[in-house]
Amino acid sequence: MSLNDKYSEVRLRTEQICQPLKTEDYVVQPVVDVSPPKWHLGHTTWFFETMILKTFLPGYTEFDSHYNFVFNSYYETLGARVIRTDRGNLSRPSVEDIYAYRKHVDKAMNELLGNDLSTDLKDLLILGLNHEEQHQELLMTDIKYILGHNPLFPAYMAVPIDKALQKGPSDWINIPEGIYEIGYDGTEFCFDNELGRHKVYLNAYSIASELATNREYLDFINDGGYANHTYWHAEGLDWVKKNNCSAPMYWYLINDEWHNYTLNGLQKVDLYTPLCHINFYEASAFAAWKAMRLPTEFEWEAASGLFNWEQRWEWTNSAYLPYPGFAKAAGAVGEYNGKFMVNQMVLRGASEVTPPNHSRNTYRNFFHPYLRWQYTGLRLAK
Repeated sequence: MSLNDKYSEVRLRTEQICQPLKTEDYVVQPVVDVSPPKWHLGHTTWFFETMILKTFLPGYTEFDSHYNFVFNSYYETLGARVIRTDRGNLSRPSVEDIYAYRKHVDKAMNELLGNDLSTDLKDLLILGLNHEEQHQELLMTDIKYILGHNPLFPAYMAVPIDKALQKGPSDWINIPEGIYEIGYDGTEFCFDNELGRHKVYLNAYSIASELATNREYLDFINDGGYANHTYWHAEGLDWVKKNNCSAPMYWYLINDEWHNYTLNGLQKVDLYTPLCHINFYEASAFAAWKAMRLPTEFEWEAASGLFNWEQRWEWTNSAYLPYPGFAKAAGAVGEYNGKFMVNQMVLRGASEVTPPNHSRNTYRNFFHPYLRWQYTGLRLAK
């Protein structure tokens, strides 16, 4: 696929994700971690305008000089910005304005893509496309949070139930001790946090062939797992008490039956699908209840060729840290991953809302341990 075609495909997919929304849905920001859909549409457009068009397309006319302030996410190099908690206060620019902004930038990008491009510019374009694909996953996740916290539990759209997610009993995959290569090794795109490739020594271990299911987690709930301090990190137990938590996000006990919010609306919990929307604290407590543990990200990667890892983002027991030899790029692009390498845990894999062909077994996602609005699950190890 040509770079021009790839650009068109990625940009169209973002707008297709928003097609089922009502205008009011575009502006809502229920919590700080969730960005309004309108903001995602604008920010991904701002990335191409600011990082590429202003520098590489002679005579480019900026759509609106205020948009750098409105849609800059966290790039200190690029100036002041609306603080994250205020994104939901942006009733203006309007949804109509944002779609006009996208058309303006897409037209200019198509002009740029018709020229001969340097290798460095091609690399920056590919980064921009992967950046928008990351936001597509976040957009789906944020839409689910917005609709899933609406008291009416409206459906996003009629989403076919993926029977491939339904699983039977898990087996154990035994991995021998030894030295394993970790990190990206190839010639295609990867993010800087997947580099550099390095060796790690692993003791012998076993890892589950399947993800933990809703049925297994319900057993944990029914056994008083949320109330038993022996399973929890101290910080996790504080989180449980502060938030009065007793089940995964989107789970509701209605007439003695567990329901959960899905993109199809409120449904009875399917006991045979992989557990979803738990945080690191919950994943660790469940593993402790099973007298097991979470795998490290290195154990996960070393075994990843032996199981299906594209159903849930899987919590690992590894802190998000740089690999040996990691170096941040110069300028704003250097703020992409390295600045977040503190107080976060690594997730591996992908999920049902990850764009096609976006992830790799070396892809490192990362979130604070209390977050659970992403499509997060777990795989046991021992």
